[in-house]
Amino acid sequence: MDEREVLAQQFEEHRRRLRHVAYRMLGSLSDADDALQEAWLRLNRSDAGSIGNLSGWLTTVVAHVCLDMLRSRVRRREESLAGATPEPRSPAIHTADPEEEALMADSVGLALLVVLDRLAPAERLAFVLHDVFAMPFEEIAPLVGRSAEAARQLASRARRRVQGCAIPSEELMGQRKVVDAFVEALRAGDFDGLVAVLDPELVVHADLGAGGAPGPVEVHGAEVWARQAMAFAKGAIYARLAMVDGSIGAILAPRGHLTRALLFSFADGRISRIEVIANSERLEKLDLAMVPWP
Repeated sequence: MDEREVLAQQFEEHRRRLRHVAYRMLGSLSDADDALQEAWLRLNRSDAGSIGNLSGWLTTVVAHVCLDMLRSRVRRREESLAGATPEPRSPAIHTADPEEEALMADSVGLALLVVLDRLAPAERLAFVLHDVFAMPFEEIAPLVGRSAEAARQLASRARRRVQGCAIPSEELMGQRKVVDAFVEALRAGDFDGLVAVLDPELVVHADLGAGGAPGPVEVHGAEVWARQAMAFAKGAIYARLAMVDGSIGAILAPRGHLTRALLFSFADGRISRIEVIANSERLEKLDLAMVPWP
């Protein structure tokens, strides 16, 4: 086995963990694989024999690449980096497919991906590397160009945004049970289960852009709306609970891309009003967080 084959084998041993780091940073398997490809190229260009801690070195490189991609994404509003080099691809590179992407998103949590996407790149990096992968702040600091204490503050700020309401009230806990049942029924295509959590006089208001409608749409009646919802139940597999503007809500985020947010009002333990937000400008302004308690 020559030196290149040994290096490829060593890289492969770290691939799974590095891919999870990159995916949590970028929210896209294709982008995560691009980050790993760049890490492989940099490893090939380096003096690999002088690297004492290959795992740490590769994590640092992947983090650098992801940070650059996130900053580029913010600047250009794009989802991926442009341009490919004709250099050798990393060994056994994976190609993301929709099923694999869905499985990875479920393992991480679609709502978490959406919330992470709202963080500044440095906040996201500090939070993911410390809270998810237990990297010390002393090692994170040079990646974000801050002191260790400043990196700690970045992660703390990100943690507060991710966690949302840390001490839930009894009212919120009750609402969470109702919305949880709503989401489960919607995802299962369970008409009776859906109607059971809706006030009979339910009002659903959908803003401009919802379902391709030419303008705002309002539907009255639990059964009327539930029948319409059943027709689109297939898309509901992407529905997840989230804190939306400080209240229990739901989001639809295929592959981590936010397309809908649902805000709820309640009466006598049931959902009495649903506001469906699909307009991209409104979605951008929402304050989203994870629901941090079971």
